[in-house]
Amino acid sequence: MTLSVDEDRSRQIATQIKSKSRQPFDNAYRAALAIEGAVYVQGFLVYASKPYRLVEHGWLEVEGQIIDPNLPHLNKKAEDLCYFPAQQLTVQQLKAAIEEAKEDYPDDDPLPIYGSTPYEYYGDVMLGGKEYQQAYKAAEAKCQELTRAVVDQN
Repeated sequence: MTLSVDEDRSRQIATQIKSKSRQPFDNAYRAALAIEGAVYVQGFLVYASKPYRLVEHGWLEVEGQIIDPNLPHLNKKAEDLCYFPAQQLTVQQLKAAIEEAKEDYPDDDPLPIYGSTPYEYYGDVMLGGKEYQQAYKAAEAKCQELTRAVVDQN
């Protein structure tokens, strides 16, 4: 099931938390703290408009919709974004994971959170478990599909 992006709420929360460019995980974390019932999500985002590419990303799911506090910085239409979730955390789980990361790795940024080992390879990096690998492969397939569609049109 593909969730739609609530553009208005995404822009409102981005303004409320003073969303910053190139900080998708931190923006999603701060937004999760500000929206009751929010679920923090990490995964991959595919730009379904040129240039086609996939990036690791963070957003929220609230009441069956995507709230992306990073939307104003993406310079893309919501309908040109495809989200591939790898990990979902309640606010309580998110806070606990951040506290644990700060204790275990005090010199590192606690976000993004990759869950427990064993980690798998996705792309050129070894982070996240099997759910990350599955989300990465789905996002990669979407990029290839979009690229093929353009080649076929020419």
